[in-house]
Amino acid sequence: MYKIGGRIKMFREERGFSQKEFAEAIGQSNTTVSNWERGLTRPDVDTLVKICEVLAVAADDILDIQITSGNITEHEKRVILAYRKKAKFQEAIDTLLGLGNDV
Repeated sequence: MYKIGGRIKMFREERGFSQKEFAEAIGQSNTTVSNWERGLTRPDVDTLVKICEVLAVAADDILDIQITSGNITEHEKRVILAYRKKAKFQEAIDTLLGLGNDV
């Protein structure tokens, strides 16, 4: 039984998508989404990217991954999570911080 489906359902409902609308938005069948949400199957990595884009949520949130390092402040955690959710700004932020293309 996979837990990712419950989180997909939670975010889908928070965003106001019906299961059918969401399935169409990510290019999957309603049955596929239903199977995820019931914990019978789970999406592949490429589909997970599309899910995150459509739901405007970070993969960490869908996967329920928590930042646990004791040396990161709450503000830094919020900055990291915001960075991950704003793909359009990541290149500009990397340039501003002098990170280049090696990240």
